Amino acid sequence: MSTKQKKQEEVDVLEKEVPQHEIILFNDDVHTFEFVIESLIDVCEHTPEQAEQCTYLVHFKGKCAVKTGEYEELKPRCTRLLNLGLTAEIV
Repeated sequence: MSTKQKKQEEVDVLEKEVPQHEIILFNDDVHTFEFVIESLIDVCEHTPEQAEQCTYLVHFKGKCAVKTGEYEELKPRCTRLLNLGLTAEIV
């Protein structure tokens, strides 16, 4: 087995061992598109285009996964969204 194959197997194993979660953002009738877009740029480090796309998905579909990662990374981000008055949860 080559070194490259062995390293790829190690990466594959590590990826399987770290469960990935998502922050789901839910639609509301309170916040403006601009507020949600700015919040996603600030909290989730989205580009303006990503934030706009997620905001439209939330508006038309009722919810959207706005960030994926490890639970410990997502928890403070989700808390910040909640503190801004948005409705979000980690799944």
